Amino acid sequence: MKKDLPTVLVTGGAGFIGSAVCRHLVSTGAYRVVNLDKLTYAGNLSSLRDLDGHPNYAFYKADICDTDKVSEILAAEKVGRIMHLAAESHVDRSIDGPMAFVTTNVVGTASLLSAALAHWRSLGFAEQESFRFHHVSTDEVFGDLPFDSGVFTEESPYKPSSPYSASKAASDHFVRAWHETYGMPVVLSNCSNNYGPYHFPEKLIPLVIANALDERQLPVYGKGANVRDWLFVEDHARALEAVMTRGQVGESYNIGGRAERTNLEVVETICALLDARRPRSNGKSHLDLIAYVTDRPGHDRRYAIDPTKSERELGWRPQETFETGLGRTVDWYLENGWWWRPIREQRFDGTRQGLVGAR
Repeated sequence: MKKDLPTVLVTGGAGFIGSAVCRHLVSTGAYRVVNLDKLTYAGNLSSLRDLDGHPNYAFYKADICDTDKVSEILAAEKVGRIMHLAAESHVDRSIDGPMAFVTTNVVGTASLLSAALAHWRSLGFAEQESFRFHHVSTDEVFGDLPFDSGVFTEESPYKPSSPYSASKAASDHFVRAWHETYGMPVVLSNCSNNYGPYHFPEKLIPLVIANALDERQLPVYGKGANVRDWLFVEDHARALEAVMTRGQVGESYNIGGRAERTNLEVVETICALLDARRPRSNGKSHLDLIAYVTDRPGHDRRYAIDPTKSERELGWRPQETFETGLGRTVDWYLENGWWWRPIREQRFDGTRQGLVGAR
């Protein structure tokens, strides 16, 4: 790795958003990227195969709860910035087993903060001034909104509805506490629902694509009326770089795509794209595969992000509309079965009804 570039530690860099961040940062040629990931079920190094052997990229298999190991990596790699994305993130899994989310998202974040604080204190003055701890969070910490009004801003009160969102809310508070108590330079961001290439096949959009291609039912929670704001993952990666490099210390930034859609509209759009790109052998529409199932507990009605602050202060705007981004996503899944089919076959059978309509 080149030693003259600033080094960014990305936690959870083998996950969906984390791998997009790693690919983006390396592609700029402006950073050395150190990827730290525990490689749980959602971590997949094949998402990063294009970075294998790259001089500005290194990978460590490690747990953010292991403070000693993290401290060792921070010192050895002379890390100047941390982008913290490692998290348990699936709402349904948090309902089934909440303590794993407390361990990773709360205890893990606090452990990482402890290692980061000691590392920051060991730096020289100039390095301390440029150091950033960027905590990447979610719009779900704000709870939900009425169907017909309101948006989340950086000043919205926290009101999490699920064990997942509660654990992320707690981690946000710990990050702010490290800044207020110890003076560590932090920035935070809260994003809307991401989608795009390399998305783990249990999430809404890739699950619908995969089920449709395999002629399986497309189960939709309730009536599919729940609304989410959608953000193409590569746009998010660009936004995260902007927050890390241009965000004001102690501030938070909401990152959204200005693309609200009901879950049913998302599924219907995917079906239309597949009808055009990969028609069914029986000549019917993929829409015929939609099946409505019982809603999940605590299912938030609507999320809507106001990204005005990020647009105004960081100069960031998404490059993809929902339509162009979803088209790119469907095309990627059609062309890259080598990536998602082994995951689906080995770790996930695609039949769990409670997944469509999830985050």
